[in-house]
Amino acid sequence: MQRKSGLLKAMAVALSLALPTVLAVSAADARIGGGSSSGSRGTRTFSAPPPTATAPGSASQFNRTITQPGQPGGFNQAAPSRGGLFGGRAGGLLGGLAAGFLGAGLFGMLFGGGLFSGLGGFASIIGLILQVLLVVLVVRFAMAWWQRRNQPAYAAGPAPADGQQSFRSGLSGLGGGFGGFGGGSNQPPLQIQPADYEAFERLLGDIQSAWSNEDVGRLRLLSTPEMASYFERDLEQNQARGVVNKVTGVKLLQGDLSEAWRENGADYATVALRFTLADKTIERASGRVVDGSDQPQEATEVWTFLRHPGADWQLSAIQQVG
Repeated sequence: MQRKSGLLKAMAVALSLALPTVLAVSAADARIGGGSSSGSRGTRTFSAPPPTATAPGSASQFNRTITQPGQPGGFNQAAPSRGGLFGGRAGGLLGGLAAGFLGAGLFGMLFGGGLFSGLGGFASIIGLILQVLLVVLVVRFAMAWWQRRNQPAYAAGPAPADGQQSFRSGLSGLGGGFGGFGGGSNQPPLQIQPADYEAFERLLGDIQSAWSNEDVGRLRLLSTPEMASYFERDLEQNQARGVVNKVTGVKLLQGDLSEAWRENGADYATVALRFTLADKTIERASGRVVDGSDQPQEATEVWTFLRHPGADWQLSAIQQVG
């Protein structure tokens, strides 16, 4: 009996210690996104976004994403080039052409041909050299053109530093003056303008409002099909549990750009956001608050926005910050 009593006491103590943590985790998981990292960031889905002054910690890897590494035409990074004189994605075709020209030159030299056919062995050697140089120049030019045509342009946000300003604190022109664009890309660099930052802040509030109202149609307009599917699934789970999550009083405190780039005709911008919100979960039948409260709490997340030509920005991913 004493042993059982001691065991019960130990379980009660452990439960009392764990209960605040469980409640805190459930409160964090209640808001939009479920407290997890969901969505896609194009070719950079599996690359951590650069830290910023708003989110100096690393962003969590995605728990939910339709992107699979290694898929042809998927969102994985391009395979590294082979290097060498005729390396790269165009190396197979261009290298074969170069080898063919080089073989033709050697054949011509051995049989008295080549660029200066009929002028003797020395002229044949000079002709072979000129042919090789010409082939090298043509191949390099073609490879450079191929890389410029296929490499996406991107821009990294400003490096974190003390006193870094955010678009919330009045500097909306962070889109200008980025360095480190896609090397050799002939696409214009992506510039994030003040109107874009205003759109990001507006989406932060509009998406939270649509989530609270369980407005699936609105969520589909404000986010990509992938993100909308996650939101819809989470809302269905809330309905099955007989609860509804209400998020109110969303206010952006600070935000800054992590990186922005362009690929496959679409624009991407990853932004760190620090904001306050009141997050509570209510029982549908009784209206009783079962989790959270009306007291504002602070959250920091990394959101990625996607824009197709002629369309508005949409939410493409949410990542938690460690």
